[in-house]
Parts: sequence; C-alpha cells; structure tokens
Amino acid sequence: MDISVVIPLLNEEESLPELTSWIARVMNEHNFSYEIILVDDGSTDSSWKMIQKLSLENRALKGIRFQRNYGKSAALNTAFQVVDGNVIITMDADLQDSPDEIPELYRMIREESLDIVSGWKAKRYDPITKTIPTKLYNKVTRVLTGIKLHDFNCGLKAYRRDVVKSIEIYGEMHRYIPVIAKWAGFSRIGEKVVEHQARKYGKSKFGMNRFINGFLDLMSIMLVGKFGKRPMHFFGAIGTFTFMVGFAILAYLSIIKVFDGITRISDRPIFFFGIIALIIGSQLFLTGFLAELLVRNSTTRNQYKIAESQGFSATNIKELELVQI
Repeated sequence: MDISVVIPLLNEEESLPELTSWIARVMNEHNFSYEIILVDDGSTDSSWKMIQKLSLENRALKGIRFQRNYGKSAALNTAFQVVDGNVIITMDADLQDSPDEIPELYRMIREESLDIVSGWKAKRYDPITKTIPTKLYNKVTRVLTGIKLHDFNCGLKAYRRDVVKSIEIYGEMHRYIPVIAKWAGFSRIGEKVVEHQARKYGKSKFGMNRFINGFLDLMSIMLVGKFGKRPMHFFGAIGTFTFMVGFAILAYLSIIKVFDGITRISDRPIFFFGIIALIIGSQLFLTGFLAELLVRNSTTRNQYKIAESQGFSATNIKELELVQI
C-alpha cells in the first residue's frame, strides 16, 4: 500500500464528509493505493456515526473509537500500530490541512529519502494571541533540539513507515514527534510550506495551556532521549558542579577566617549560598545514582532497535534485538 492517512478527531462530524471525499479524490487522481484511518478521540457528537456511514461508501476508510477522550498523542500512537502504508500522512480533521499537499509530501519521502517531512504553515489564519506564542515556542524548540523546523506543531506531516513503527508517543508529545524520531535515529527531516485554510466548522480544541504543557513535554523528551540510558551523566554532572561551587565558597570563607580573623562567617550571605549549593549538589548526585540503579536493573537496558543487518536471518535478528548484553 502506498499511503496511510491518519486523522485524529474530536467532535468533527460536519467536516468529515468533505475531508474524506477530498482525500479520496486526490488519491484517485494520482493512482495511489491508500487507506484512511479516522480515530475518534471520545467525541460527544455524531462523529462516530458519520465514520460508520462513510466507511460503507469508501472501503479504504477505517475507524477507531476511544471510549473517552485520551488526547491526540494516544490517537496517533494507536493508529501508527495498525497502518499498512509505506508512507504515513497525518493531518487534522478540521479542514485546515489541505489533502492537495499529499502527493508532494509522498514524493519527498520516496524520492528524497527523507524520514519525515513536516508541514510549515508560513501564512496562518490564526489570531495574534496564538501566532506570537507559537513562533516563540518553535524558536525555543529549534534552539534546544537542533532541528531546523519552523512549525513543529503542524498536524500535516509525512513519515516513512519505519519511523512510526519505531517510536512511541504519549501524553501530549505529538508536538515533538520529529524530536522523538531524531533520538530514535531518524535524522533525515525535511520541511514543506503548506497551505493553511481558515477553520470552516466547529472551534479549536486547544487552549493557551498547551504552551506550558508543551514546554514541559519538551524537557521530558530532551532528558529521556539523551540521558535515558545514562541518567548519572546528567544529574551527576550538575550535582558535582553545584557541590564544588558550594565547597569552594565555604573553603574561601574558612581561609579568610583563619587569616583575617573574622569571627562569624555565618554573618555573610554567601555562607548560606555555599551551604545550599552543597545540599542541592548532594541531592542531585544521589538522584543520578538512584536513577542509574533503576536503569541498570531494567529489563530493557540493553534493547536497541536494529536498522539493518547482513548475513542474519529474520529470526536471528529478532532474537538479537531482545538479547541482554
């Protein structure tokens, strides 16, 4: 199968007929074999009934319904487990993403050997209260991750099949799939300017709190992705540095007390800073040590994804991926 289109949705019954017919038209015009996977994330309207109706009209359309609202990350992760396409396209259900972009996204994955192509809505139809925080959020993410994308949160993206089968997303980490993929070894990430259409039905499901949650999720991904198998390198390094700063401060105060005759070094504010630095440094070092013990006793501590092999059977490789070294 050429393409799997994954669409998470929440209360989008009005837009589904137009969206799915638009996708089908694009696919047929380009002779793609395809499937459309709609994930109903606990809608309270008639979205699921609409999905059932549309699936009778188009055999390529499939639906998954959650018992309650779990979030976009859960919807994407569930769909990624069942997709069959060589290229996976994700898009929102509100008609703000144009299916006409699909052929070029597919071409970039197949012909330019990219792992991910992320959409960039250079011209947006959003209020300034949304666009300014979004630009700031994207700038911070670019600096911290080194991934040169302008629009991390764009729902319109294309993935090579291996990417979605090798990653796991949860919480609200769908915004950082390119970052998660990079830490998993998929570093060929491209970008394409895509059309942003004004919302036609319904209203946005996201509030301003997504920026706070998004930043916290980014910190989690950075920490787990880079230091997940060696936490002591993170906590131990910071803890040791902080401890040494505190030790140097107290050593300095002790020396000047001996040579200058100061009677009470505790009267100086820097004394308390040194004490706090010693305590925090010790706690961070112990945190790293405990985290290291947990990692070393984990059953997955030596499980790694193998991209390719030569001279091994499929059975051998499956056993190798699970071996404990």
